[in-house]
Amino acid sequence: MIREIQAKTVLRKHKKIDSWFLSRYGMNIYRGCLHNCSYCDGRAEGYYVEGDFAEDVSVKINAADVLRRELDPDRKRKSFKKGFIIVGGGVSDSYHPVEKEYELTRKALELMDEYRYPVHMLTKSTLIKRDIDILKSINLKSRAIVSFSFSSVDDQLSRIFEPGVPSPTERLEAIRYFKAQGISCGMFLLPVIPYVTDSPVRLEETVRKASEVGVDFIIFGGMTLKTGRQKDHFMNILTKYDPQLSAKYSLIYQENKWGSASEKYDGSIHSIIGPLLKKYGIPPRVSLGLFTDILDQNDRVIVLLEHIDYLLRMKGTSSSFGYAAYSISQLKESLSDLHVDIEKIKGVGKTIGSIIREILDNGTCKLYQQLFSSFSSEIKGRTQLEAPPTRPFDPVAF
Repeated sequence: MIREIQAKTVLRKHKKIDSWFLSRYGMNIYRGCLHNCSYCDGRAEGYYVEGDFAEDVSVKINAADVLRRELDPDRKRKSFKKGFIIVGGGVSDSYHPVEKEYELTRKALELMDEYRYPVHMLTKSTLIKRDIDILKSINLKSRAIVSFSFSSVDDQLSRIFEPGVPSPTERLEAIRYFKAQGISCGMFLLPVIPYVTDSPVRLEETVRKASEVGVDFIIFGGMTLKTGRQKDHFMNILTKYDPQLSAKYSLIYQENKWGSASEKYDGSIHSIIGPLLKKYGIPPRVSLGLFTDILDQNDRVIVLLEHIDYLLRMKGTSSSFGYAAYSISQLKESLSDLHVDIEKIKGVGKTIGSIIREILDNGTCKLYQQLFSSFSSEIKGRTQLEAPPTRPFDPVAF
């Protein structure tokens, strides 16, 4: 059932910069999703999606009007923080089938284009190809990144666990299409389904095919399974697929707030993906060249520290860079205004402080470059740290 509703707000401001999407703002235009992915945590009670998640969809029919008011720089008391805007959200794919009729995502993109905001799109739907004209315009004025999410590249498994979406083969071809149009593309390889899509053979097949179509990065993650509607629905699908897997799931999914798998399991799959990304020369995060001219000073430091933290952990090295990044996200002043006091920030200290100063002076640091370049010094004829061939970012709306 489709239910049309009036929205009071559309944009959501994040408490800190998101180092996966490089975003400060996101939006949910729809609630509920006809893609019906078995593992989607949008079903979880905490998201407050009413009715049957895969059948009852709420449509914010006034989303474009509300969004225009929220984006218009002449109506804002405070300037927006710089960063990509995510068009879509965690409780619905912005290109699920309802979008064909309402075109609210397209209208949102038209506003992003008008006000010159960079966008990062994440979808499972090839319907996004419809909006190539607007995305190319945004890419020229500011920047656009198009990412597709996968649990594997196996079409048969996709029909079982994500029955309402285009096949992985179609999604891979869509990546090839956008790359040919000059738009940077990523793969969000998440969630990887335990004991279904997480074997070394399946993971290598996925990374290899991603490399063949030219992805710029792969962001990898496991599956959360929250007690309640999400877990009940998924386990029903899983049991039909393979009844013997239920016992294995009870070992790796203990009851916790976030529905996360055990650290031991999580570590095991990350130990597989790291070497594969190096083998095929694909970074595990968005490269600096795609965002260095878009983020403000503090947020650039936060993102680089969080990327360093992740890259060190992939190598099996403990790291406090993530905690330092969080502490910086709580600052109200610019790092450059702190001068000699950077080392006094909680969790920073002398070593990380010197790296922060290096980033402030140079826009990057040797440690980041060394860690990042270990995945490959060159991708598709362009160095990983080099900006794409678009016009300089023009922050009109900021």
